[in-house]
Amino acid sequence: MKEVKLRMNEQINHIVNHEIALEASHPMGEKTKYFGEVIEQDGSIHMWFGGVKTCLHLAIDKATSTIVGAWFDYQETLNGYYHVLYQILTNYGIPYKFFTDNRTVFNYMSLNPDKRTSDKDVLTQYGYACKQLGIGLVTSSVSQAKGLIERTNGTFQGRLINELKLHGITTIEEANKYLIDFFVPYFNQRFALDYKKFKSVFETSPSKEKINYTLAILTPRKIDNGNYIKYQNKYYQPYLNDALKCFTPKTECLVIKAFNGDLLVSVDEQILELKELSRNERFSKEFDEIVEVKEHKKHLPPMSHPWKLATFKKQLQKAHTDHVYA
Repeated sequence: MKEVKLRMNEQINHIVNHEIALEASHPMGEKTKYFGEVIEQDGSIHMWFGGVKTCLHLAIDKATSTIVGAWFDYQETLNGYYHVLYQILTNYGIPYKFFTDNRTVFNYMSLNPDKRTSDKDVLTQYGYACKQLGIGLVTSSVSQAKGLIERTNGTFQGRLINELKLHGITTIEEANKYLIDFFVPYFNQRFALDYKKFKSVFETSPSKEKINYTLAILTPRKIDNGNYIKYQNKYYQPYLNDALKCFTPKTECLVIKAFNGDLLVSVDEQILELKELSRNERFSKEFDEIVEVKEHKKHLPPMSHPWKLATFKKQLQKAHTDHVYA
């Protein structure tokens, strides 16, 4: 009898040991009805290529399993998610809702205050951009709530790593080109449903200009003595139509780094161009032949664009205190 009980206990233990925690699983859930209704996003840090860890930013449509955006960066960054969103906006339009991870906000708040730069405040900046486009943003720290994107990350790790190695890809530039031009189209053809057979709730794509200025990094600053603004360890001055604009010291402003890298500033209800202030003159009037340098001409959008300092400060407060991002 004792041996029988022992065998029964072993069988029970064997059965129980098959069960795993919900956190360790990515159970399949129901797909949404419409294309563009919910887009799941995530960043997967892995040894993808070249012997260094990089982060693959992915976005997948929950109705069709179509990869709608993908981008490598060295870490999980705002730049990575902006590149993904740029692909979505230009190729498909404006989706209804994003479902993403909120761990980036905890990473940001855990940083020392002197290291909390605007580009690292991913969810606040990304949420503000989504708000301007009318995109809902839902966040969760529970991985099984994003089962589709988690399973897709696993599929990419099982296939993409070998593909990159097979093609001798070792740089992030090469990896992004291969990812967008070849692997994502292959994946969608192999694993996704034909999204053209689904009703789409994507709204019409914004203009390239609006996309450029919406996918921006916004940073509150003050104009210092000498009429300059310090930004990323460089000094800039505000201009309008090549004329220097001067403001009283400590005037608050909002530095705007557009998606294409252009730098603008919002101050006193106007948008101005920022020009870098060199420590030394580029040419000597006494010794050098003056060479005319053609500068890239920046388009200044109207102030109707949501770049008011008070509006963005309110967004920062909501994000950091109430964890409301869009």
